[in-house]
Amino acid sequence: MTTREIAAHLAAAAAHFPVLGGITHHDLLALIHAELGNAEALDDFHPYGAHYAKAVGPKQILHIVSGDTPAAALRSLILGLLLGAHNLCKVPHAGLPELAQFQSWLPAALAARIEIDRELTSDWIEESDAVIVFGTDSIADKIRPYIRPGQIFLTHDPKLSFGVIFDDPNFASAADAARDASIFDSHGCLSPHVFFVANDPLAYAAKLAAEMERVHEREPRGALSLSDANAIRNLRTELSSRLAHDEPVALFQSMDSTAWTVAFDALPGFPHPRLNRFVFVKPFPEDFAEALADVRPHLSCAGIWPPTLENARVLAEVGVSRICPVGRMDLPPITWHHDGQPVLAPLVRWIDCESGG
Repeated sequence: MTTREIAAHLAAAAAHFPVLGGITHHDLLALIHAELGNAEALDDFHPYGAHYAKAVGPKQILHIVSGDTPAAALRSLILGLLLGAHNLCKVPHAGLPELAQFQSWLPAALAARIEIDRELTSDWIEESDAVIVFGTDSIADKIRPYIRPGQIFLTHDPKLSFGVIFDDPNFASAADAARDASIFDSHGCLSPHVFFVANDPLAYAAKLAAEMERVHEREPRGALSLSDANAIRNLRTELSSRLAHDEPVALFQSMDSTAWTVAFDALPGFPHPRLNRFVFVKPFPEDFAEALADVRPHLSCAGIWPPTLENARVLAEVGVSRICPVGRMDLPPITWHHDGQPVLAPLVRWIDCESGG
């Protein structure tokens, strides 16, 4: 099966998953062209400088995925299939049904290149040419001792994202901001945890709260563990206490539930921890680099409004690896540099050929 044929089948299956943001076969071929120099680099030799070269993908990839969002796992699987690899998917014990659903939409020849299991065996690690881990450092640290020399080992640890509203006097961005803060129940690394607002952030927080309620009515949040629900209640209580002591905070929350929370907090700093559909609104800092210094190593995405290059340049040096419009934060293009790095190039090796004709 050629790369173009694989791309067409993958795009057709991806169309059934809105969380992927719409992936076409043209997008997949553009990704290969961008990273490998030729959309057919995996199929045959092509000119490469003064000679020819062909990219070779790994025969087998092990994907150790988290349950935070199905999108990350699906994207990793799609990339593995695009490279022509056999794909072993270790999913959480709670399962990740989207992977099996995706597999069911593929033709038999591609579906046969996927194995899914809740258990991880040493054989899966040993037999894979590449191991990709999504999760905390502790998960990666457990796997690292089993990685042999020459085996590709890629990790994606949890990240933090935020939004910046540079100019929005009519709060036109609030509906999109609410969607970004609600999708995947704020579990994703690309989900915004805080919005910095230039003009009247308190009023923006109130508007954002109204939009969070609208999202909740359309798409209720998933079930919470008792510990997660208590964490939300505890943070709400802490903010209410600060408000009672005349601190510059305000609290907007769902009625009789922990479904969503919007907190205005005028004090500087990046709020912790990240909770389910719990988003902060803060005034514009005088210096973004200084305001984000403590979390710089953990930053991923900045959503901006309006989405102009001028506004993007303000944030280009603060530590994020992606800048996008508010409303698209959890829907990166397939050509996105995950954690600021290429996604195909680290997985391939090259064969150079100095013969021609």
